Amino acid sequence: MPACWWSPRNPSADSAPMSDRHDLLIVEDDANLARMLVEFFAAQGFGVRAVEWGLEAVYACWETPPHLALLDIYLPDISGYDVARRLHAHRRTRDIPLIFLTSRRRREDRLQGLGLGAVDYIAKPFDLQELLLRVRNALRRRKNPLSQLFNPITALPEGALVDEQLNVLLTQPDWVALVVRLRNLNLFREAYGFVAADDALKAISLRLHEAADPRDAHIDFLGQLGAAEFVVVTRAPYAAAVRRALAAKLERPVDFFYPLEDRPEVHDPARHLTLDVTVVGAADVSPAVTTAALRDLLLGAAHA
Repeated sequence: MPACWWSPRNPSADSAPMSDRHDLLIVEDDANLARMLVEFFAAQGFGVRAVEWGLEAVYACWETPPHLALLDIYLPDISGYDVARRLHAHRRTRDIPLIFLTSRRRREDRLQGLGLGAVDYIAKPFDLQELLLRVRNALRRRKNPLSQLFNPITALPEGALVDEQLNVLLTQPDWVALVVRLRNLNLFREAYGFVAADDALKAISLRLHEAADPRDAHIDFLGQLGAAEFVVVTRAPYAAAVRRALAAKLERPVDFFYPLEDRPEVHDPARHLTLDVTVVGAADVSPAVTTAALRDLLLGAAHA
């Protein structure tokens, strides 16, 4: 395999949704996998370059920044993590979305990749259609900065919008936050893939909308606090009623998210998907707490 090759955009793929003439860089030293990815994404209407060395990837991005890079971690010269560090240290390349493709499945490896600014981390082997959806979602978020304020899976407000709401809470005396956590989502994702995990998150977000519609006068806010954590904000006089409404919607079993042949006969909360609701109120928080500290407190309470 040549060190680098270019696959021009396929004119016949003009109808492919969401490609919008984006250019991808694939950094992969497995010749067969790299060629497959080039052919697949070219058929979807993308322009595709491929390199097999980490330093080649850095130089290619400096010369002509792609719209997104798919990056292996194990490379012949420097690691994919080092590539990410070098790209993010350079003004010209620091905003390129990176998706790690790797055989490493450990939680620590995933956290390291995401900590370096990667927008996604996909373990091999992977499904090509799932990968295509991940690429399109990342490009959509890059194209529309406002979309970064809403979770791409659940469409709930997250990030800056959640922090804005938490900042408001710090000025109010009687707020109550109900934190809903979908436990063991990482285990579920590793076993059944990203698409199945995303479907579970979407289903839970729909249940939350049914139970805590922000148009209800008793609900001040519904948002995504973390990867598998949601927050519903109300006021103390309504907290008990809101919690009952949540319990009624969330008590439906989550076992149907599993394939029929894998549905557990006995639900084990240590291994299977489980929903928890934790309540935190103004009385539980120091008056001097910051917005960031309040976010950490809510997440910590959900994981306690």
